[in-house]
Amino acid sequence: MATLFEDQAPRPLADRLRPQTLDQVVGQGHLLAENGPLGRMAKAGRLSSMVLWGPPGTGKTTIARLLAQHTNLYFEPLSAVFSGVADLKKVFARARERREAGQGTLLFIDEIHRFNRAQQDGFLPYVEDGTVILVGATTENPSFELNAALLSRAQVLVLNRLDDHALEQLLARAEDETAKALPLDLDARAALRAMADGDGRYLLNMAEELLALGDDVEPLKTQDLARVVQKRVPLYDKAQEGHYNLISALHKSLRGSDTDAALYWFARMLDGGEDPHFIARRLTRFAVEDIGLADPNALIQAIAAWQAYERLGSPEGELALTQLVIYLGTAPKSNAAYKAEGAAKRAAKETGSLMPPKHILNAPTRMMKELGYGKGYAYDHDAADGFSGQDYFPEDMGRKRFYNPKEIGFERDIGKRLAYWDKLRREKRKTPGGED
Repeated sequence: MATLFEDQAPRPLADRLRPQTLDQVVGQGHLLAENGPLGRMAKAGRLSSMVLWGPPGTGKTTIARLLAQHTNLYFEPLSAVFSGVADLKKVFARARERREAGQGTLLFIDEIHRFNRAQQDGFLPYVEDGTVILVGATTENPSFELNAALLSRAQVLVLNRLDDHALEQLLARAEDETAKALPLDLDARAALRAMADGDGRYLLNMAEELLALGDDVEPLKTQDLARVVQKRVPLYDKAQEGHYNLISALHKSLRGSDTDAALYWFARMLDGGEDPHFIARRLTRFAVEDIGLADPNALIQAIAAWQAYERLGSPEGELALTQLVIYLGTAPKSNAAYKAEGAAKRAAKETGSLMPPKHILNAPTRMMKELGYGKGYAYDHDAADGFSGQDYFPEDMGRKRFYNPKEIGFERDIGKRLAYWDKLRREKRKTPGGED
């Protein structure tokens, strides 16, 4: 229970505007609508254990507290950052006592991914026997951070980053709560929402700073806004999901020849603090995997840009990587070499240890010559057209086609060359002494 003095203490605007009912939560209608998973649970008055996964400031704690209130469960909050096994034991003991008295417990664990595997396993008996309804909150991908056993007992629900409409709703509530208008023109108001980067709590904290400027302040323009409030640092963890999401976005934008989108994701990664060496490595991989021989210069450009960055460092060297992104995005695309590698590897595994045909084996000893090693080998340079047409596959395997160049870029010329050799190979096999 709050004391007299606690009630009189100032409360942050974000806390004063914390929703009191589920229908006041913004931006999560896909979960809270009547036909949404949480909406159905609330309507039935029966909860199951769950993990709420979403960015900061999207309402995870608020939703958990309101669900407990709506279903008459005791709300027991715990932070994995500040708690250990001893704290968990106390929580479970209190929950057991409440259960014996006829009241259930909603155990809310913030940053649940911070608990180690053994601690996560410790939840399981209490979740299974109904001592607690577990609601975990995390900003990290649960499939990477949580035990499979725990995930099998808890439904994962994904909260959305707050969109522009939801953020504007929060600003309107802030103005209603304080009976003041934010000192911003329309463009600066839109810029403020963009600066929050989908984080409702951060938006309200910035709004509180602006409302504290007083009533006689001229409406700020966009260029003045940055002097008053700080832009939210972009969410980007170089070891977690954001890292993989953005590099995937960069790679797929390049594959789709959307150079401008690729430049955007590249800039996002640099802005988030990604190691440019990692990006250079991935761009080099792209050059061989998704361009290949459609433009052999792509690999040369990738290595050159990587080396240029290593010699120049940041920020000058980043221009070399920018140039590489543009080159790769605008280059013709082919994964023919990538597919050829996979097909050849599969064939090698399937055929085991077949010997090469004897005519292409060296015969350094008389016994090997007597066994037929090297017999009948045709030296291609001695042929009039520089092509013998002999078969180089194992005799028990037959010819295979692994590499199928595309009709694009330099591979178009390679395809013509391969077709010409196929034609010569067929003709030479039909001549006297040939195989056909």
